[in-house]
Amino acid sequence: MLRDRHQWVKMRARLQHTLQAIALNHALRQGHALWSAAGQSALRALPLPPYTGQRRNELLGLYTQLQKRIQELDQEVEAQARQKPQARRLLTHPGVGPVTALATEVFLGDPKRFTTGNQVASYIGMIPCEHTSGKRQRLGKLTKEGNSLLRYLWTEATLHAVRKDPELKRFYRRKLIQKGMGKARIAAARKLGIRLWIMMRDQIDYQEFCRRGKLRQSGEAHAGMPDFNGGPAPQ
Repeated sequence: MLRDRHQWVKMRARLQHTLQAIALNHALRQGHALWSAAGQSALRALPLPPYTGQRRNELLGLYTQLQKRIQELDQEVEAQARQKPQARRLLTHPGVGPVTALATEVFLGDPKRFTTGNQVASYIGMIPCEHTSGKRQRLGKLTKEGNSLLRYLWTEATLHAVRKDPELKRFYRRKLIQKGMGKARIAAARKLGIRLWIMMRDQIDYQEFCRRGKLRQSGEAHAGMPDFNGGPAPQ
């Protein structure tokens, strides 16, 4: 179901790019507001040549169908996420929605099969390639050998999480200055993903995650979480 939804989302994105191109070519610049009711009305009201107008109307009709199908799948995903204890815990983290929470539980599986955060990042393909020759070590691009859908969802969720979580926001801004936007976003996504794994492993929600983090101010482990998280939260 998650993979099916992702396919529909990709089709919607391609269609949106085409409609945005039509709008921009005729001086209609509204950005994301183009997908609001007012934006679509403005797009329909554009005076276009006959064939372009017909193409616009067909694409808008198709967009409505895609949007309806995605909304139906979103409701199914949310219902599934609310039924799973692990996914419900992940939903307490700012910026994490039902799709990301459910996908994290489904694709990571048993969190105890990973012993470190680096293993989680390696499993998802969020570690750099290594090129070693003798004593010389060079790190390259991401391996991207893991689950591409989960990697994508973590990266998208990061855009929302860095606005709502103070620590993640500071981390992202620091990496933004050091490495640039692309690498900063991947680094924050990896940090977020490892956080979610820790919450699953220790069976804790976001509040308990933060409480444990405040108990140890002298250092960080597992991408921001204290290394003494070894069990579920006390009942």
